[in-house]
Amino acid sequence: MTLLRSGSASDIGLVRSSNQDLVVETATLFAVADGMGGHAGGEVAARLAATSLTTAFNRHPTGAGLTEAVAEANQSVWEHSLEDPDLRGMGTTLTAIALVNEDGRDLLALVNVGDSRAYRFHDGGLVQLTTDHSLAEEMVRTGELTAAEAAVHPHRHILTRALGVSAEVTSDLWWIRPERGDRFLLCSDGLTNELDDAQVAEVLSSVADPARAADLLVHAARTHGGSDNITVVVVDVVVGEGEPEEGRAAAVVAAGGASLPAVAPSAGDKGDGEDASDSAVTSEVPSSRRERRRAKRRHRRMARGRRLVTVRTVLFAAAVAAVLAAGFYAVRWYDTNSFFVTVDHNELVIYQGRIGGFLWYHPVAVERTGVTTADVPATYLSSLRSGVEETSVAGARSYVSNLVTVEQQQNSAQGAPSSTAPPAASTTTTTKAGG
Repeated sequence: MTLLRSGSASDIGLVRSSNQDLVVETATLFAVADGMGGHAGGEVAARLAATSLTTAFNRHPTGAGLTEAVAEANQSVWEHSLEDPDLRGMGTTLTAIALVNEDGRDLLALVNVGDSRAYRFHDGGLVQLTTDHSLAEEMVRTGELTAAEAAVHPHRHILTRALGVSAEVTSDLWWIRPERGDRFLLCSDGLTNELDDAQVAEVLSSVADPARAADLLVHAARTHGGSDNITVVVVDVVVGEGEPEEGRAAAVVAAGGASLPAVAPSAGDKGDGEDASDSAVTSEVPSSRRERRRAKRRHRRMARGRRLVTVRTVLFAAAVAAVLAAGFYAVRWYDTNSFFVTVDHNELVIYQGRIGGFLWYHPVAVERTGVTTADVPATYLSSLRSGVEETSVAGARSYVSNLVTVEQQQNSAQGAPSSTAPPAASTTTTTKAGG
């Protein structure tokens, strides 16, 4: 029997105007969702995903049931985004771990979509279990970036996979054998953007209570910048399955990775040669009759081939045209539904498009904010010069406004006069390109 103990914490951070992260914490299911799609959309997407995941998993509390629950969560977010124009484009990351029983053995099933992460802390070592579904991580896998370069890359928040942005989604699944003393960490990128592995490991190794550890991690990330919502779940294995078997890996292959076996031809499928029955009676049939029968078979095969080639050609051409059209509109949607804030001649400017451009689309300046680099905290200037992604103009304005507010608060705390009047309250924001 496996017994788990958990604790969680979440914080809005110092820049965002709403918290679009959400936690699931039950006796056997734990998850973090990081919503995206504006003030309303991100919160709705995270809530729908968390609710649907919990309901579906409770119906089928197995590893396969957890994967199905992720698919149902995706469908729920996707359908709601189609029904409400104000929620178009919303989505969320989702990382979840569940205690399941497979063939009489307790196992932990871990699923992931997006760039929220899961870590395992064991014997003083911290290991990242999940793989980010982000553009920067793809570039690391292809050798275009190092891990250190990806950590500060301006495209690190652009997701290649998220929940609710399409009708179907592929989730990664790992099986983990729970061992007594294991500690698992689920978190949104608001934590990993601010703290490195050593800082996270220090807290996990020094604080026994999981709820207190979660609180301290969130507080540390907020203190180090708090540029995004910060959410943490810490799960401890109090009673596990005993000592690990020698050489046994904790994580197994991702689901869906099995290859299909090659299909051998059946006895009756001989290609262009004779079939079995014809071969068996060849010696008993006169040569002229054999030739006529072979000629008839070749004629029938050629006639079928001509018909198949014609139909397949038409279908192939139609499919190619549909893919090209869908690709064009997908690229246009992908580019025009993103905005970012950057520095131009010491002024914060809002651009429409992707940082650095995407294919044939180039960013277009849509608003010069009038806010200078002197009006915002110096700690954010590096990110601003690289570009900070948002999914709406309103979200970008809110981000700039919040930066000004943070600078004013810091100046006020230091007794320095503020150079910029307080901005009007903002009601719309997003988290990142992916959530």
